[in-house]
Amino acid sequence: MTISLNDIAERAGVSVKTVSGALHGGSARMSDETRQRIKEIAEELGYVTNLAARSMRQGWMPLIGVVADELITSPFATEIIRGLDGAARASDMAVFAMTLGGGRDVASVIEEVRRFRPRAIAYAAMYHKTVSLPAELAGTVGVMINCREVNDRVTSLVPDEFGAAHEITSYLIEAGRLNIAFINLPGLLAGELREAGFRQAMTEAGLDGDGARMLPAVRRAIYSDRAHSLVLSHVTELMAGSEPPDAILCGNDRVAMEVYAALRRVGAQIPDDVAVASFDNQIDIASRLDPPLTTMALPHRAMGRLAADILLTADAVPGEVRRLPFQLVERSSV
Repeated sequence: MTISLNDIAERAGVSVKTVSGALHGGSARMSDETRQRIKEIAEELGYVTNLAARSMRQGWMPLIGVVADELITSPFATEIIRGLDGAARASDMAVFAMTLGGGRDVASVIEEVRRFRPRAIAYAAMYHKTVSLPAELAGTVGVMINCREVNDRVTSLVPDEFGAAHEITSYLIEAGRLNIAFINLPGLLAGELREAGFRQAMTEAGLDGDGARMLPAVRRAIYSDRAHSLVLSHVTELMAGSEPPDAILCGNDRVAMEVYAALRRVGAQIPDDVAVASFDNQIDIASRLDPPLTTMALPHRAMGRLAADILLTADAVPGEVRRLPFQLVERSSV
């Protein structure tokens, strides 16, 4: 005997739409208690989803497709995918990704994702940036993760870079560090927003925000961890000056790792002589430095979870940009 959604709905005393929402991630709203009761009844009756029939009936498979803009090569990819996948699984959905790169354009990758008839499509980037989508495909993407559509046609989830820089700078100031240098990431949107937050916090504290020392981490106009580093020369010059900094804020944890080495090379102690703080919370770096690094953790997992919620509940406002806060991770470098 084949068990149908009608059988489950009759036993649970709810509508078929509610049953479908509980089992297949539909748009029906319900309490967690109702959802769990429906799932228990379905299991008791031996209900098995017929994916092929369901796809034909609904026009989509229980999948969320992700266009991954170099995301898989990023150390933070797992956090976004974990957040997205965890929220999707709660609605009995699965996540798959296709990487954009190697000469393939956005349109061709989106079309390839669409062939699998996913319930929804997300676009996720390796780092915070703006992305131009073909006008005819902008409506196909339900949410942008860690990036923003250049014409604001798609709901976007981005890290609050300005707020994070303002918070970590204020934290350093409250710790009595008033002579702060910032070795930042040139040419990146994240670096631009972090500089603005840093300067604002300095100004609010009565320090010279406009005149604050801003230095590029690499020689290239656009930051890359493979570009020639300027960190050692910057730190050497800063510490030899008449007013050496009592804190160095770093554009990311990789830059902070270089700052640690440079400070030790000139005989400076962390945090006694110079406090060091950073962004990203790349665990394999931040927690293993000596002393462990105080840094701002990117909200990648939260972005993944929220993206799934938006995609599965259709709770999106086209063009809305949601900025998610970082989390301050206090360790021993300040």
